[in-house]
Amino acid sequence: MNYLKTAILLAGMTALFMGIGAMIGGQHGMWIALLVALAMNAFTYWNSDKMVLRMYGAHEVDERSAPEYYGIVRELAQRAGLPMPRVYVIDNAQPNAFATGRNPQNAAVAASTGLLQSLSREEIAGVMAHELAHIRNHDTLIMTITATFAGAISMLANFAMFFGGSRDRDNPFGIFGTLVMMIVAPLAAMLVQMAISRTREYAADRAGAEICGQPMWLASALAKIQSAAHRVPNMEAETHPATAHMFIINPLSGARMDNLFSTHPSTENRIAALQELAAQMGTGAVGRFAGRPSPAAAGSPWTGGGPWGGSRRRGPWS
Repeated sequence: MNYLKTAILLAGMTALFMGIGAMIGGQHGMWIALLVALAMNAFTYWNSDKMVLRMYGAHEVDERSAPEYYGIVRELAQRAGLPMPRVYVIDNAQPNAFATGRNPQNAAVAASTGLLQSLSREEIAGVMAHELAHIRNHDTLIMTITATFAGAISMLANFAMFFGGSRDRDNPFGIFGTLVMMIVAPLAAMLVQMAISRTREYAADRAGAEICGQPMWLASALAKIQSAAHRVPNMEAETHPATAHMFIINPLSGARMDNLFSTHPSTENRIAALQELAAQMGTGAVGRFAGRPSPAAAGSPWTGGGPWGGSRRRGPWS
């Protein structure tokens, strides 16, 4: 999906938001809804990264506190032609990662302790390359805006239930139209969010594989993360399911209804696409680093100075 199609989807979500406002308050409600949407997204634009990082209890690390992890991100950022993002660690046993920030100059990447302890160095590089691809493609801003709209649309639909719709002559649909909107609008918002998020994941997989030069590093990481993610709960994500689309793999357990509208494409399809890309790039279907022990199993290089510490080595692509 190119940026034009994404813009069309965002415009559709804006129209849906204004439509709910019209259902509640007629023409005046429509314009008030638009102003609210603009205000919410302005706030999100400047504060989304801080909000999400605080939500997950992420703490920033540097080259002294996490030399191996930090070094991987730095080398990948150089390869991607990006400014060095802020680097965070989330104290969570579920292996996962996400990127956030309004633009490449104000971006951050975060990985869980579960990911840093259970994946090999090459697999971690594949995951971080994927997250940097989101930053380079400005996906972090787009996906945050869609999440804000989706949440706001659900909120307005709840308001419609209490207010019962406008009896203003500007609203020709009346109470019946309001009831339909209460059901359809949140579903439509989720579908738009899914369409944007799923396509962005495929694009970030491909761009990330090109950044690190080894598609199978990411493919191997995705298989491991998918296997563990639904066995190891992420309580913060369960509490804030609207943020699930930010992670490289859906962090939700599936015990709730959220997975009926998963914002992530099939992991098997993502791996298949990466295998095809590996064949096109001539890197092989497995990759020369497959089968190497994970950091937790090997005890080094990640265990010196903490589970993600250790002395820095040359990049895995050198």
